[in-house]
Amino acid sequence: MPYLKINTNIDIDKDNTVTIVNEASAEISKLFGKPENYIMIELNSSLNMSFAGTSDPLAYLELKSIGLPTEATAILSASLCSFITSHLKIDPARIYIEFADAERHLWGWNTSTF
Repeated sequence: MPYLKINTNIDIDKDNTVTIVNEASAEISKLFGKPENYIMIELNSSLNMSFAGTSDPLAYLELKSIGLPTEATAILSASLCSFITSHLKIDPARIYIEFADAERHLWGWNTSTF
């Protein structure tokens, strides 16, 4: 159920993209205590993006999940910023994260909803 979308303006080659996506999946699995077979990761690189008036390296993340623990968003933010900084060398001050708690009946999977 957790879905993490990573948008960035930096170039990431195919091998590194696969590595980052796989490691992000493992990280989200750990953070949510959910098996990876329910986790989806999307990574979009080389995008035309600007933040604070510059096109210096930046990232915009969307993290959606059923039952997203809103009281834990500060912890999730710290973990995700650390992950992005570690893997993409982006300053945490140039990372925005949008958190969304999806209602079960609005999340489809396997011909049904949760």
